[in-house]
Amino acid sequence: MKKILLFFTLFAFVVTISAQNIQTHYDFGKDRGFVTTTVEMFKPDKLGNTFFFIDFDYGIPGHDFMSNAYFEIARVMTIKKSAWGIHGEYNGGFGKIANVDGYFSVNNAWLGGVDYSWNAKDFSKGFSLKLLYKEIQKKQSSFQLTGVWYVNFAKGKMSFTGFADFWKEDSDFNFDGKTDATYTFLAEPQLWYNINGHFAVGSEVELSNNFAGMEGFNVMPTLGVKWTF
Repeated sequence: MKKILLFFTLFAFVVTISAQNIQTHYDFGKDRGFVTTTVEMFKPDKLGNTFFFIDFDYGIPGHDFMSNAYFEIARVMTIKKSAWGIHGEYNGGFGKIANVDGYFSVNNAWLGGVDYSWNAKDFSKGFSLKLLYKEIQKKQSSFQLTGVWYVNFAKGKMSFTGFADFWKEDSDFNFDGKTDATYTFLAEPQLWYNINGHFAVGSEVELSNNFAGMEGFNVMPTLGVKWTF
């Protein structure tokens, strides 16, 4: 309960103070059928940029109403105003197992490494590539490769955004103490139609391999709305 209150307090704080956009998605992938809300912020400054997002899942079949929460925050410090930067990141959260009392913690992860970013002069498109060392709590040291992109087109009426992560993490899907997979891939491309400067409708597709307890490759589409402040 304390973790739930902490996440909702943080959620209320960032919405009030500095959230850049709020998204609501309905996930209609196989065995899914639940709602996710996302609070997201990206803020550049003279020294680099800060990014965070918080995901809340509601109504996962067989779970309580508030089912999962996940948080990431990252900071990039630019190296002498170049395209290169030093990246630091923290990931964590908690979730609910169906028909089991209490919540479990998502293993905390700390990441650090280098970032290369490029933006068009008019900021109509850009990307970032990251090579990171990853330390996962209660698991082995690892690495992660991350790509992030955005493209605004059709005179700004359409936006194609997203990220892709590839990292090393031993996974035991059968809970028998044996490693069933060693590498994990996750990508979440989004396509938005911008109705105006604040409101957009669109879709996200989660493409994953050996992620979040799901063995093998999975495709999880959503329909969503987004409000940008």
